[in-house]
Amino acid sequence: MPKKIYVFKRFERFWHWSQAILIITLLITGFEVHGIYSLFGFEQVVGYHTIAAWTLVGLWIFAIFWHFTTGEWKQYIPTLEKADAMIKYYAVGIFTNAPHPFRQTTRHKHNPLQRLAYLFVLLVIGPTIWFSGWLYLFYDVWPEYGLANLPLEWVAVAHASAAYLMLIFLIVHVYLATAGHTPTAHIKAMITGWEEVEDEDEEKTKI
Repeated sequence: MPKKIYVFKRFERFWHWSQAILIITLLITGFEVHGIYSLFGFEQVVGYHTIAAWTLVGLWIFAIFWHFTTGEWKQYIPTLEKADAMIKYYAVGIFTNAPHPFRQTTRHKHNPLQRLAYLFVLLVIGPTIWFSGWLYLFYDVWPEYGLANLPLEWVAVAHASAAYLMLIFLIVHVYLATAGHTPTAHIKAMITGWEEVEDEDEEKTKI
């Protein structure tokens, strides 16, 4: 019989869903700015995109502060332990009802592949989006900082490429969120904070 453990604190849940809404908003408005379709009109959508971007910056700053003051940053330390088992599970085991190789605990919320994926977002996707976005936003003052010869097309390509990577991450993230013992188990956990795990002593389930 599974038991419930309290995994995701209130702020984590608020941060997760707020971030999701803002990222989806940025993707929708950003692709319109890029000219892929038209929903709001260029000038209006640029305003929406900018507001959502600065709101997400503020959320991330507060989230970084929270993670470091609470020690939750340790949840994201990358590890390759059991990474191969997780790859096999997602590639084959998930379709054959194989046992999950990772046992979630309050001290170990994310499996090895999740940690590596979040690290990639933190070190590659995030910085590329933010730096290229800020360059876009402050294009008028480039000459003052010696950037007059920087091709705007390069900035556009970098920003759009990072946006597509974020979209891919979002799609994979949503798909794997349905990979619990029921399709909605992990989603419910991110709403209530409580995750169902195997009824074993928590100390024996640490990785």
